Amino acid sequence: MTNHSAAHAATAPTRAPGGPGGPGPGGPSPVGTDRAGLLDLVALMTGDEKHSPAAHSTLDALWVLYDRVLDVHPGNVDAPDRDRFLLSKGHGPMAYYAVLAAKGFFPVELLHSFGAYDSPLGHHPDRLLVPGAEIGSGSLGHGLPLAVGTALGLRAQGLTGPAVWVLIGDAEFDEGSNHEAVAFAGAYGLDRLHTLVIDNSSATHGWSGGIAARFAGEGWSTATVDGRDHEQLYRAFTAPHPGRPHVVVARTEPKYS
Repeated sequence: MTNHSAAHAATAPTRAPGGPGGPGPGGPSPVGTDRAGLLDLVALMTGDEKHSPAAHSTLDALWVLYDRVLDVHPGNVDAPDRDRFLLSKGHGPMAYYAVLAAKGFFPVELLHSFGAYDSPLGHHPDRLLVPGAEIGSGSLGHGLPLAVGTALGLRAQGLTGPAVWVLIGDAEFDEGSNHEAVAFAGAYGLDRLHTLVIDNSSATHGWSGGIAARFAGEGWSTATVDGRDHEQLYRAFTAPHPGRPHVVVARTEPKYS
């Protein structure tokens, strides 16, 4: 999927090794290089219905991904060999917007316009308006199937390098489309596919053995970690999983759902 906002892209920063709050695969961050800074960016978005709890549940995991793992930055948003990140949990995009702004995809000043009728930063991300966004999202249950299709399409094109990441909420497992996607990805060995599940105990239905067991039963590599611990997240995100798709279940407090 191609983002059509390349005109907003900045010059690609130099790649450097990652570290807590430091430059990662996407390069140095101009602002928001620690959690307090990111929370300050989230606080700039004061529009109605801003789903603040949803933003707080995803903030740490999103930051570790963009700062230390993903090979995507303002200079390569349309490059065929970039990593892809798909936000399925699109109803709480403030953390996503804060991280994109911190990484230079668009000016921090734009955050003030969140939710305004003429702002590109809507309550659900629009891939045609938000630089760096791969999909329009917000309707739960769509992100993981789209990620499966993206990974399959890249494989068909012979692009075996780019990683595909999708962030979903635990409540999305109330949607049957996710279970079909989990089964398909496991059967086809889509080893460039990675799913990040934010588990804040908001699902209507529980799963025997936990969420990771559902993926493991379909042949996925799995890890379950503290969704606030950046080192646990990084180790889980970068764990090898040859021949299998990988899921990281990040547990956060229910009050941050």
